[in-house]
Amino acid sequence: MTGVTESAWITPRMAAMNDLPPSLARCLADLLGDGWLTDADALRRYGEDNSRRHALPAAVALPRTVEDVQMIVRACAQHGVPVVARGAGTSSTGAVIPYAGGVMIGFERMTRILQIAPEDRYAVVEAGVINGDLQQALQAHGLFWPPDPASADVSTIGGNLACNAGGPMAVKYGASRDNVLALTAVTGKGDVIHCGSLTTKDATGYDLTHLLVGSEGTLAIIVEATLRLLPRPPHRASLRALYRDVASAAAAVARIMQQPVAPSMLEFMDHACIRLAREVGGADLPDAGALLMIEVDGEAETLPHALEALNRAADGAGVIAIDEAPDEDSREKLWAARKSLSPALRTIAKGKINEDVVVPVSRIPALVAGVEAMASEFDLTIVAFGHAGNGNLHVNLLFDPDNADESARARAALPRLFALTLSLGGTLSGEHGIGVAKRDFMADAFDAATLDTMRAIKHALDPHGILNPGKVLPP
Repeated sequence: MTGVTESAWITPRMAAMNDLPPSLARCLADLLGDGWLTDADALRRYGEDNSRRHALPAAVALPRTVEDVQMIVRACAQHGVPVVARGAGTSSTGAVIPYAGGVMIGFERMTRILQIAPEDRYAVVEAGVINGDLQQALQAHGLFWPPDPASADVSTIGGNLACNAGGPMAVKYGASRDNVLALTAVTGKGDVIHCGSLTTKDATGYDLTHLLVGSEGTLAIIVEATLRLLPRPPHRASLRALYRDVASAAAAVARIMQQPVAPSMLEFMDHACIRLAREVGGADLPDAGALLMIEVDGEAETLPHALEALNRAADGAGVIAIDEAPDEDSREKLWAARKSLSPALRTIAKGKINEDVVVPVSRIPALVAGVEAMASEFDLTIVAFGHAGNGNLHVNLLFDPDNADESARARAALPRLFALTLSLGGTLSGEHGIGVAKRDFMADAFDAATLDTMRAIKHALDPHGILNPGKVLPP
């Protein structure tokens, strides 16, 4: 795979958009008032995300209404100015970096929960609502929205939908795409479209709702969402299964997912992750080659039977011990340590490439074996953990960015990881999205005809090519 610079797919018309046309700047300043930001600090803050990439927009727009977003996009379309929609900036793929300059739309003024309908189990929210704030509001109704990414306390619903965020509970309840009923969005022409319905069954017309989820703001800007809610499970119980090596744990995952009792969470940690969870996260964990965190939820009367079934499936060759969490405090500490793993990796190495590849569950053993072989071949520390019940592992290639040879080996290992994943019938991303980090590998995942169809869809919804240019689709 030949490398392509992250700014390679910027048209000449977009190349100089760090300075906006004066008429456009005046128009949007008049429309937004103090929601039109051009100071250096604002441009810097909105020009970076969790991927540690950065580029400056020409200005930041903070709309309050759907009509504001529509006016911003229409004005930018008339001048051929790029528009990037941004939630909380938690993307790890550079999905919201404004490489083409232009206008960055932030949603911190569109944070209203417009409706909660407990009887029909849906909520209507603006794009800037924080996932964690929504969950708090739903508690009084005994409901929850299933997507629970590690960034839930700070990430927005719009951002979750843009990259089809998942989290540990996706193994039972699905990711964002599985839990949205309808959307209101603004296309690249500045048209407001409404797709989906208030019902969980809908065979009417094209499914634009699920098309927009995961499109990373390249097709339309999501401004409102109608979310599918579920009753909050009354009880939870957890198992901790320790294994001699990662192959034994990976084989146990396949057994667990082949039996009828669905875990509500099934997380995998390799040896390095166990050490981090113990030393950095404070988890009470013994030394082991790998670990599975297994959770089940439901009625108190059914939990013992579910735990017994999962215990039987988790048992097998290579198991060291299987223990039930003795109390809720122990359970919370274990899951908190799991959620702290990604930032804790910075204590091992200053540089990391964090990928979220997915394979069919039965092929997790082959993926894990391949990753171990890569670590040996490239002489790198590679740490793997994640949502094993979906076959979705976070494979972290760790390196010292100040060491040119080590950095080169990490970059060389990345295409091998993707090639291994695709050879196992997998896919490039389970929940982080593509952004620019994986854009150039899309041609390995899809044939030319399929990519041309994707480009045709983008052109239909974004004919001027102004929405988040250079992301998702390769040049």
